[in-house]
Amino acid sequence: MNIPDTLLYSKSHEWVKIENNIATVGITDFAQQELSDIVNLELNDVGSEVELDGEVGEIEAVKAASEIFSPVAGKIIEVNEKVLTSPEIINKDPYGEGWMFKIELTESLEDIQSRLMDSSRYKKFLEEE
Repeated sequence: MNIPDTLLYSKSHEWVKIENNIATVGITDFAQQELSDIVNLELNDVGSEVELDGEVGEIEAVKAASEIFSPVAGKIIEVNEKVLTSPEIINKDPYGEGWMFKIELTESLEDIQSRLMDSSRYKKFLEEE
């Protein structure tokens, strides 16, 4: 299972990459494997305000449907149109082309880092589930 060291992870299996007060968010390799073949994705619109752990969309797979939650607070500034039209990209490349949305942060990097898991903590979290 792929768990890049450069990202932060939530307990609901979203990953976050932060650059210059912008967070790029997607679901982890673990999450896409659990869901299996992803067939549909719906996300909130650009400009939507997002609360911490607030629902930002829904992902549907052959096995199940699940809500997507935001691991950070802020405003959606970009949605990955590719995954909306071809959601199977998430299965193939969850950390690259399979990113879902970008959020302009309204909370500090320190708060985010203290709340989310680094790769080693996320690996341990998965082992305990």
